[in-house]
Amino acid sequence: MEYGLVIVTGASSGLGEGFAEALAGRTRCMALVARRQNRIESIAQRVRASHPGVQILCIPCDLAQEAERSSLLEQLRGITPGRTLLLNNAGSGDYGELATADPGKIRQLMQVNMLAVVELVHGLLPRLLRDGGDIINTASLAADVFLPDFALYAASKAFVASFSEGLRLELAGRGVRVLALCPGPVHTEFGSVAQRVGFDRGDMPLKSWFYTTVDEVVSSALRGLAKGCARVYPSAKVWASGCLLRLTPLWLLRRILAMRPRRVAAESGGVP
Repeated sequence: MEYGLVIVTGASSGLGEGFAEALAGRTRCMALVARRQNRIESIAQRVRASHPGVQILCIPCDLAQEAERSSLLEQLRGITPGRTLLLNNAGSGDYGELATADPGKIRQLMQVNMLAVVELVHGLLPRLLRDGGDIINTASLAADVFLPDFALYAASKAFVASFSEGLRLELAGRGVRVLALCPGPVHTEFGSVAQRVGFDRGDMPLKSWFYTTVDEVVSSALRGLAKGCARVYPSAKVWASGCLLRLTPLWLLRRILAMRPRRVAAESGGVP
């Protein structure tokens, strides 16, 4: 599918960077959105070198700030009309007990993971309905399970997945496809940023088996979108894990997750 505009949030690294590189050859204009302006400008320079015909806009924006989200929408609405792909990829995480979470971090996570997604979709829907387009919302395999010590993050991704499913049905037959992308763990900066000082997740059995690459997630998402899928679980192992989670009785999930390995530093205020 060719686009007049591709919008990628969280474009400074990881999946956002991967989507920017993969989609550069499919659009006339690309807007890279992230807090770190130097990072998106570096990515833009590299993408321009391989796709000189693409106009790339670097828009620094902290999606946790209401004023910056409003400014972003105004800038995006002013771009030349055309079929648009909105890729809500930005995400925030905070690994640790809710009791010891920083209130500012809680607000940041909820603003970025949920409110920004809804506001960008709502604000750009008139353009999408007028010119056609697609929406990819990055959720997570965590959307299918409640996660102690990562409870708010998992709940926010369940929100994204549910929101995407309902929106997809609302827009059926109106020229706008909606996909919820549900990857498992990916080797990106996300894990280190989400890790709270003094709180260690420990070593989950077979943890490395669940990892998928950025390229695998990106290619799976774009194939799923082309097929009109509602959700994509990149790789067979992540898809199987999602099926297993949905089929496992809640009482058994509660027991399994209660036995999770975890180590909390005494000074963090958590309970070992």
